Amino acid sequence: MNEEKNTQTPPSTNASGDDKIIAAIGYIWILFLIPLFLKKNNKYCLFHAKQGLVLFVAGIILMVINIIPVLGWLISFFGWIIIVIFSILGFINALQGREWKLPFLSSFAEKINL
Repeated sequence: MNEEKNTQTPPSTNASGDDKIIAAIGYIWILFLIPLFLKKNNKYCLFHAKQGLVLFVAGIILMVINIIPVLGWLISFFGWIIIVIFSILGFINALQGREWKLPFLSSFAEKINL
């Protein structure tokens, strides 16, 4: 039988090597500011900078939640694991020239107007 595989790989862009590196840096905590200021007119870098901003804000929210004993600690612990995984995946996809959308969080990034 002839079956087609439906792969959900994000489309690759024609971003230059510098753009890919700067976009990837945007997933490292507060360093989302680098692509935001250096490449604010580059759609590819801005896409990843916005997602980095959303991860940064989520990290700040988890720090506040961490103040709550027991339940807050558990939520914060698992939340940080998710943030680290999303950051690594975003970093890798940015280096590969892909515009990968963060699960659950990309809708917030799309609403940011800069």
